[in-house]
Amino acid sequence: MMLIAAGWVSFLLLAGGLALDHTVTGIVTRNFDEQLGYMLTGMIGSAEIGPDGEVFFIRPLGDQRFLEPNSGLYWQIRAKGHEDFPSRSLWDRSLVVPEGHFDTHPHVYDSDQFPGEPLRVLERSIILPGSDTQWMFTVAASRRDLNEQIKMIRSILVYSFVALGFGLMLMAGMQTWYGLFPLRHVRRAIQKLRATGASRVTDPLPREVEPLVDELNALLAHTERQAEEARTHAGNLAHALKTPLTVVMNAATAKAPDLADTVIREAAVMRRQVDHHLARARAVGRRAVGQSRADVWPSLEAVLRAVERLYDQARFDLDGNHDVVVAMEKQDLEELLGNLIENAAKYGGGSVFVTVDATPNERFCEIWIEDDGVGIPEAERVRIFDRGARLDTGKPGTGLGLAIVRDVVEIYGGTVELAESEDLGGLLVKLRLPRIAA
Repeated sequence: MMLIAAGWVSFLLLAGGLALDHTVTGIVTRNFDEQLGYMLTGMIGSAEIGPDGEVFFIRPLGDQRFLEPNSGLYWQIRAKGHEDFPSRSLWDRSLVVPEGHFDTHPHVYDSDQFPGEPLRVLERSIILPGSDTQWMFTVAASRRDLNEQIKMIRSILVYSFVALGFGLMLMAGMQTWYGLFPLRHVRRAIQKLRATGASRVTDPLPREVEPLVDELNALLAHTERQAEEARTHAGNLAHALKTPLTVVMNAATAKAPDLADTVIREAAVMRRQVDHHLARARAVGRRAVGQSRADVWPSLEAVLRAVERLYDQARFDLDGNHDVVVAMEKQDLEELLGNLIENAAKYGGGSVFVTVDATPNERFCEIWIEDDGVGIPEAERVRIFDRGARLDTGKPGTGLGLAIVRDVVEIYGGTVELAESEDLGGLLVKLRLPRIAA
């Protein structure tokens, strides 16, 4: 911030100083030229043609410096075929005036024709009454006084702008220090948080940093929740693996004749548990990465194409909103839909009906999956979501599909519930997922 302020202030002061220098220098130079113009006008107004055809003044010019040799103020009248008519201040010198042009208006320029004495020259061509001769009236003044004035003005500008720049830098530094001072309170609060092991920043802090502290506390709560989820997840996995491992160890210790079958059976149980927990861990990881989004309709069509190959005798119908986008990863969405639609085809009577946005809601997209099977008794609809719970053991399965669905949906902030389908008479699965507004 200080570097940006210093660079910006320096740029503005430099640009402003150059502009002001150009303006003030121009004003002083124009005033100097105007004084020369008054003198030139006085010369022309006093000039007449004598009987011999030469120019002369009917009255003397008012400035005494024209009479002092080398005074720094000079005039000269020149015409082709006539002798120069110079001021006494020129003494033994003369002004070199470019020939071959006729200036109807005063023409001003700088000249270095006198060594060590830069001049400001103003000239004008005049044809006086009673003469056809083109007379060149010239006034010249030393630029020494003009240069001194410009030098003094520039010195004042430089010192003033340096002082102004220093003041602005100091003000910017104080403003930055004062403006960022509340962050020091936050730093001390975080140090205290780390030292005491507290889970939240509770110290009274300035109002300017309250939003930052709120976000920090929200981040701490999120991290704490994730850590708790990880501990619970690890505990559940350990508990789920403990029983199969005990069975295998007991069978091995007893040298049971069916040890190979026991190892295969319990290994399958452990693999299902690991798959379940890995699916949940992937969902948590993807949710933590950032804002996820998935188009519901393309995912449904992809899942239906896959399920139709497995259950080619079933009839699938798809209806509803084609433009819904939900806040979850596409892979997780397709895994949810795949589990639910496959269950509907496996345990239903042959018809599966999927409706997207069955009950329009601004926050959630509700997906209904209905089948014409025997359904699930209301008393069993909660237990069926438990890991390993199965009502129909006559068909192949692991009993983890609905458990995975429930866990992944809850990770993304949605819900899943079971009901009875009024249209098909079988099971109705209501899947509510957070929506991303179009």
